[in-house]
Amino acid sequence: MRRVATGERPDWRATAQSHGFVFHTLDGAPYWDESHAYAFSLAEIEDGIEGPSGDLHALCLAFAGHAAEDERILARLAIPETAWDAIRTSWRRGDPSLYGRLDLAYGGTGPAKLLEYNADTPTALYETGVFQWLWLEAGLRDGRLPPGADQYNAVHERLIARFRAVAGPGLLAFSADAQAPEDRGTVAYLEDCAVQAGCRTAFADLPDLGLRPDDSLCTRTGEPIGTLFKLYPWEWAFRDVFGGAVGRSPTRFLEPPWKALLSNKGLLPCLWALEPGHPNLLPAYFEDDPRAAALGTSYARKPLFSREGANVSLVRDGAVLVARDGPYGAEGFIRQALADLPDFAGRRPLVGSWIVGDAPVGLCMREASGLVTGNDALFVPHFIEPG
Repeated sequence: MRRVATGERPDWRATAQSHGFVFHTLDGAPYWDESHAYAFSLAEIEDGIEGPSGDLHALCLAFAGHAAEDERILARLAIPETAWDAIRTSWRRGDPSLYGRLDLAYGGTGPAKLLEYNADTPTALYETGVFQWLWLEAGLRDGRLPPGADQYNAVHERLIARFRAVAGPGLLAFSADAQAPEDRGTVAYLEDCAVQAGCRTAFADLPDLGLRPDDSLCTRTGEPIGTLFKLYPWEWAFRDVFGGAVGRSPTRFLEPPWKALLSNKGLLPCLWALEPGHPNLLPAYFEDDPRAAALGTSYARKPLFSREGANVSLVRDGAVLVARDGPYGAEGFIRQALADLPDFAGRRPLVGSWIVGDAPVGLCMREASGLVTGNDALFVPHFIEPG
């Protein structure tokens, strides 16, 4: 694994705009950065990332099946009791999932370590599945990349195939905050994939969703929604005005309610208890668990519910290295052993390993200058070096 200078295409911004990648710059700061890329060997991809990602996802599914039936775990994850039946029913019914992203600490040596699972509402999807592939093709054409270079990226094709497999009858609606460019761009891309899969689709801004007398969700015009993709976390949805209807609703959801078990940071200590010593897991405990003392004075402290690194603290030898602000933490915290992200010229990349359905399908690289990957991290493309 190497960080390689590749140089920018002079017209990449115009290319991004023409392909609908309008959030390549956010709040005036760069988000996409193609001045360099991360180069991997095929073995690093297959053995270091793809294989472990499949194992970790399978372990998460095993945990979900156990947790859905155990009220003690549901309570430990701070999931409201009013949502337990919805989660349990969703799991027993076999409601399919669409996608998720495992965030891994990996620098090319040693086993990748799971930092968290963005199993419910991950973004960075379009730039992974489409725009970094266009970057690869352009780099091969103009000689910025070595002949024969490839990319670990089947995201686009697998998403289309997955929509064909899981789309139910009726309207497939996509909902997000229309005023958030990254969220709107993500659901626009997913809707395009669904259209290519032959689905009948519509976009619904979050405030435009309605509830019919039979507890199905509907569009502003009152059309019932057969399946709703929502870029809206379950921990919020369970507590809002529609939350009580989820378990009774004939509307199906992507992601399904049982994915709330995996998008919770409480997953991490539960996985460690399930498979202590697993090479791709870090020791982790709920903060009020006496066993957390085993981590000593060096650990990452994470809220059960958090996004973009908010309210995460890193402590080494009793000294706080980073303490991120944010609105989370009321439900409790976990402690996880420290796993430093690799340092490449003062930049620290995080590997995002994408799961579509139940299969690993590609990766994205997000790069930060600090120890915590937040919403100011850059998206940097990658390639596989020719053998």
